[in-house]
Amino acid sequence: MRDPFRPTIFTRHNLHLHALLLENQPWFCARDIGRLMGVHLSDRMVSKLDKDQRRVLWIEYFRQPEKQLMLSESGVYALLVYHYVPGNRLLREWLTHQVVPALRDVNPSENSDRPMLSVLDWPEMSLSLLHWQNESWIRLRDMPYLLSDQSQRRVTVVRPWWRKVAEVFQSSKRSVG
Repeated sequence: MRDPFRPTIFTRHNLHLHALLLENQPWFCARDIGRLMGVHLSDRMVSKLDKDQRRVLWIEYFRQPEKQLMLSESGVYALLVYHYVPGNRLLREWLTHQVVPALRDVNPSENSDRPMLSVLDWPEMSLSLLHWQNESWIRLRDMPYLLSDQSQRRVTVVRPWWRKVAEVFQSSKRSVG
């Protein structure tokens, strides 16, 4: 037996997804995809897929080498269509917009100047980060969520000097008038 592949582990709703990139194509552990979909992926369900959409590989599954059925990206999307549940739309979006780009960036190409995507996972949320020119960037649409309820996240916000000056003038106007 050759060395098992070392997958990248993603987390969604406290469930793990083992995924790896083979020949620049994403592959996902079928057992994990089934859990995320809320179904047991039986042999009959997986046999609907084409042979190039499924394969058995030795991977490190929770630090132990195990033989696992892996599904290609197109195979996962096909299963999501075959076994449609409205909640799986969010799973597809997560795979498409966060997991696959982050998976492609795990092994960056020789061109390190290109932007790379990563995912920060916290118990209450996941956040996509873009790394470019030695800076980390957050989507503007994620900012309201990050800035709300700051007391729970213990985020320290440094106010610019001009805001402090404006507050001093506003408070002096109130006390004079």
